[in-house]
Amino acid sequence: MTSTAVRVDTAAAAPVKRRRRALGWLAVVPLLAFTALAFGLPAMAMLDGAFTAKDPATGATSYTADNLTASLRGAYLTALLGSVKLSAVSAGLGALLGLPLAQAVVTSRFRALRDAVLTASGVLANFGGVPLAFAFVATLGNAGVLTRHFGLTDQGWDLYSFWGLVIVYLYFLIPLMVLTITPALEGLRSQWREAAQNNGATPAQYWRHVALPVLLPSLLGGLVLLFGSAFAAYATAAAMVGSSIPLVTLQIADAISGNVLVGQENVALALSLDMVLVAGLVMAVYLPLQRRSARWLA
Repeated sequence: MTSTAVRVDTAAAAPVKRRRRALGWLAVVPLLAFTALAFGLPAMAMLDGAFTAKDPATGATSYTADNLTASLRGAYLTALLGSVKLSAVSAGLGALLGLPLAQAVVTSRFRALRDAVLTASGVLANFGGVPLAFAFVATLGNAGVLTRHFGLTDQGWDLYSFWGLVIVYLYFLIPLMVLTITPALEGLRSQWREAAQNNGATPAQYWRHVALPVLLPSLLGGLVLLFGSAFAAYATAAAMVGSSIPLVTLQIADAISGNVLVGQENVALALSLDMVLVAGLVMAVYLPLQRRSARWLA
């Protein structure tokens, strides 16, 4: 009698669960529709344009890989490699400088200082574009306040160079690294340090054999995230250096504005596809590292 009642209850509950599941999917439909419109349609248009070429003589269009081939040659390849180099250097320095700053914030006894630094990092990590470029030009440009006060021009300083752009990028990459690595540093358990000290380990040995191996996935994940952020930056470099430094984002802007050879009108879309592939590779590296660090620091 009891087993029969259980079967009846289970059979009655099954339609309810199915209805709840259906309602759950129905609630997600607006998000899926927005995603399809905001990301799906532009992505499909980019893919279609990247593989489409127009015959300058007849005006006929055809599917071809010529745009992708052109995007990986000459000045376009130089710009792509320049963006990778700038992003790698900026991300490496940002991670190297952001880690000790985040450690100082985590170990600080002053709660107000910690909150202030994290809040400022959240703001500065999203501060870029033309305002950031203007701030550095006014401060460290050829006629900037600090440049004139300290005579930096006579010492060979040039803001509108590769290393000048790296310094500008560090302004928002270091705070981003602080935000990224702080949760991982907070996940380091005090028992691990105490156990290392009880076994006679020095602080350097603790960091080398315990803390850094645990933090390595988070560090690599933060490095990849910084690389992606620097790789996608456009407005700051455009406002500061124009086309004097070859970057793929600047090449895309030039190609969209029509500064291309006849028949290569869609090279900008091919360059955009190159950037999407690089970004996809970055995410493919970042997500497994994030999951690995979450297992250690949970």
